[in-house]
Amino acid sequence: MFHVKQNRQIVKANRSWGKTRKQVTRQTGYDTMKETDNQNTGRQTHMVIREIKENKKQYITLLLLADEQESMIDRYLENGSMYVLEDEGSVRCECVVAEQENGVLEIKNIATVPDSQRKGYGKAMIGFLARQYAGKYSHLFVGTGDSPLTVPFYEKCGFVRIGSIQNCFLEHYDHPIFECGVRLTDMILLQKQI
Repeated sequence: MFHVKQNRQIVKANRSWGKTRKQVTRQTGYDTMKETDNQNTGRQTHMVIREIKENKKQYITLLLLADEQESMIDRYLENGSMYVLEDEGSVRCECVVAEQENGVLEIKNIATVPDSQRKGYGKAMIGFLARQYAGKYSHLFVGTGDSPLTVPFYEKCGFVRIGSIQNCFLEHYDHPIFECGVRLTDMILLQKQI
């Protein structure tokens, strides 16, 4: 069971068997999630998602996990909206989004601390973005390398492939980029309706 406090609402969702039951009540404060893990250890986590408006470069180490070239990050970081997800007082995940044309919000960068990966933080961030921007934008959009790690992650979060940009990583980065031992060449384009 997790609770998400978002924009003065608490959303309760039961994760058992993948079903979601929502109950909304009015509250105030940061966007927070309180979750009991599904492995019956009884451990609870306390996640907080907050927007970063100043000194975004303090998260450069995490940003570089998703985009290896700092000059590329510089193109979108200051004009984008940045969020960090904290759990038990430590940053676990970050995301930068930017407004595009035609009612689309683009995920420019999303990364999870390596020892916190595969624990639901990235998926929680995507869910937050979908709720935060629902009604303001029609779609979340992302371009990513054709990697066996990232494409399945986005597909599990409800994104669908809509195309690709051939040789994007060869033409726009000053060094070869590898993920899971595979050199990235094409950018895969995905979107999710929100």
